[in-house]
Amino acid sequence: MLNYTKYIHKDSSTWVTFVHGAGGSSSIWYKQVREFRKFFNILLLDLRGHGDSKPNLKNAFSDQYTFDSITDDILEVIDFEKVEKSHFIGISLGTILIRNLAEKHPHRVESMIMGGAIMKLNLRSQILMRLGVVFKSVVPYLWLYKFFAFVIMPNKNHRESRLLFVREAKKLYQKEFIRWFKLTSEINPLLRFFRSADIKIPTLYVMGEEDYLFLPTIKKIATAHTTSNLFIIQDCGHVVNIEQPQLFNNMVIGYLVGMGNKKPNIVL
Repeated sequence: MLNYTKYIHKDSSTWVTFVHGAGGSSSIWYKQVREFRKFFNILLLDLRGHGDSKPNLKNAFSDQYTFDSITDDILEVIDFEKVEKSHFIGISLGTILIRNLAEKHPHRVESMIMGGAIMKLNLRSQILMRLGVVFKSVVPYLWLYKFFAFVIMPNKNHRESRLLFVREAKKLYQKEFIRWFKLTSEINPLLRFFRSADIKIPTLYVMGEEDYLFLPTIKKIATAHTTSNLFIIQDCGHVVNIEQPQLFNNMVIGYLVGMGNKKPNIVL
């Protein structure tokens, strides 16, 4: 089972589950925990091979890396903790896993908070993925990861989140990076399906104005899907919860506390 940390609220029965991105760990939510604990029960997950969730080489846990199998890891934790329904907050690749969980088990998902959401790979993203495929077995993974991190988070004000993800990625190792990178082979058809299917679960996209690779697609999705809202944070890049934590926390907590089905809205 995945490593996870839970915080129980003495009065609330509402759960919020945090899902980090590839190369990160539950530690990336350190600017959220204190505020969210005031209102909700919290689960902080380390995805397989990340943080303290080390692959178990004695069974298939480390062999079968698909979006479905990794989504099942998350489901196993909430089942074990007897969490019938949760709000899910994700960043980057974590948003794909949350959307996949909602597709397969919609009755377990109260709402989706999608920070730095990935719903389409544009031409630049696809070139990055192809470079990774070519060099993943011959170039030290940390070199590739630093390069990807710089392309996704290039600006000076993205430096803190870029360095944090690189620091967390150092806890991986080459074989683990390759296992995760193989997921790219199934990402395009999965994202195409997600874009076309309006799942009708309340969704808040929180995107940085400077998230050049992924924001244009999210603008279209937030307008087309009936229960989606979009909040765009100025002077902010891909990892919104680290670069602008106060705005992120205020917006998300306000949304969850007063959640209702609203018309799609873009806040600039």
